[in-house]
Amino acid sequence: MATFHFELVSPEKLIFSGEVTQVDVPGEEGDFGVLAGHAPFVATLRPGVLTVYGEQSPKLIVVRGGFAEVGPNGLTVLAQEVVPVDELQPDVIRQAIQDAEEDLTDAADDRAKDRASERLAQLQTLKDALGH
Repeated sequence: MATFHFELVSPEKLIFSGEVTQVDVPGEEGDFGVLAGHAPFVATLRPGVLTVYGEQSPKLIVVRGGFAEVGPNGLTVLAQEVVPVDELQPDVIRQAIQDAEEDLTDAADDRAKDRASERLAQLQTLKDALGH
């Protein structure tokens, strides 16, 4: 299978850089897969699981926010937050969901409610994607 260059970058550092066969990306408008020769494309990310396929078993990485750009040099994902799935703890996700539910209940105005509701939806999506 043909390969292409993929880079995953967080605000702190370069997380991954190398040749891959496929990357599945959680786009804001829906998930999409990238293979070698993909047409140029730019998309915003939603919180979810990015799956990287290469010579070894797939790597599952949680991303939150950011952008993906497919260009002549391959795929670059600039993510606000990056956490390998094997570093996530189900208890941490459950606690974050509980905190977001409390934030929603305690929200003083519509803007705060919208932010809390969006965060809760993101966490629920992440929980569902990870099967926790």
